Amino acid sequence: MLTSVLIHCPYCGEPVDILVDGSVEDQQYIEDCQVCCRPIVLTVAVDENGDVRVDAAGENDG
Repeated sequence: MLTSVLIHCPYCGEPVDILVDGSVEDQQYIEDCQVCCRPIVLTVAVDENGDVRVDAAGENDG
């Protein structure tokens, strides 16, 4: 189950449309920004209703 989610790049601030797999409850991975090509750490969580939440952070944001 792929879900389209709009995030904003933590580096350039541009909106980026990503596809996330909503069949996995908790996941974290890195995807390059489609605009500035810098690595974005995506943390994906799916709640009990199937709603997908994505947090986007810079690679060195701690």
